[in-house]
Amino acid sequence: MATYDLIAELPLTIDSLVLEGRELQMGEFTRKTTLIHLDGAGERGTGEDVVYDPGDHDILQAAGGDSIDLAGDWTIDSFSQRLEDVSLWPKEPERGEVSRDYRRWAFESAALDLALRQAGRSLADAVEREPRPVNYVVSMRLTAPDGGVETAQRALDLLAKYPDTGLKLDPTNTWTQELVDELAALGVVDSVDFKSFYKGTPVDVVTDIDLYTMCIEGFPDAWYEDPDVTDETRPLLEPVAGQITWDAPIHSVADVLERPWKPRMVNIKPSRFGPLSKLFEMYDWCESEGVGAYGGGQTELGVGRGHIQYLASLFHPDTPNDTAPGGFNNPALEDGLPRSPLEPRIDATGFRWT
Repeated sequence: MATYDLIAELPLTIDSLVLEGRELQMGEFTRKTTLIHLDGAGERGTGEDVVYDPGDHDILQAAGGDSIDLAGDWTIDSFSQRLEDVSLWPKEPERGEVSRDYRRWAFESAALDLALRQAGRSLADAVEREPRPVNYVVSMRLTAPDGGVETAQRALDLLAKYPDTGLKLDPTNTWTQELVDELAALGVVDSVDFKSFYKGTPVDVVTDIDLYTMCIEGFPDAWYEDPDVTDETRPLLEPVAGQITWDAPIHSVADVLERPWKPRMVNIKPSRFGPLSKLFEMYDWCESEGVGAYGGGQTELGVGRGHIQYLASLFHPDTPNDTAPGGFNNPALEDGLPRSPLEPRIDATGFRWT
């Protein structure tokens, strides 16, 4: 049976919608998210809207929960269909369809949490999978706090507190051979993210054959995420195609099939998929095709981080999951964060990682 079919007919009663804002100051950028609380039959289900534009959150929160009519009796599947017919956007989103998927995921994950809590079941029970300890890596860009030249210092500071933690690094156009050599000597770089699909954002990277060469030669055992496949880079990438993974362009199984090479591994960020049906179809496809997966985060500030950890524990616990505890996102690195692998911490009911 398809995984989605195991949850599609769960009954769901919604009485009201409550919105709750979250924010974290990250240097010059304020990360905002919105918690989506669906209340019904004495229970509450919660998801997290991880849209990146702060104004989109301000507009939604100002409109309030009464602006979106979701009350009624549904199943998970009929509720998903309801979301096709109701606007979740008081104003058009800044980033179009990408943001629409993020918000859709927030409402569908909240509905799943609520339906499971009303049924007195956990997600693990519903999809008939045993949660397992989650291996995680910490994703970071090495930009100096003062905006100066990139060095390995951020990585060194993290490893001083959390030795042997795997890293997912974002190479930039300022990287040098000396920096790559220093990072390679640490022996903890699991993946490098070339971010070639980002345009007009603070994290854009100009395609540079020298940068690609340094990273591929410097980290020969790493995963290479989202490279720019051009006439110039293809000869370099073709020999390591088995180590190339994809993230930003993956919103469905169809998107994977459009990649230049069939991957051995993909980054599955649940919020990129929007509807639960598309996400679970992706998990099923990976399993049937023998394609590995690792989870990815979106700087969640609430339950959304637990959601991706929970899913990783069920579907891909042993891979380099970019699902580290949220404390690693804070500007000042905390002491006492849980070490990898994360022991499963699921509630007896709902879609909750405590």
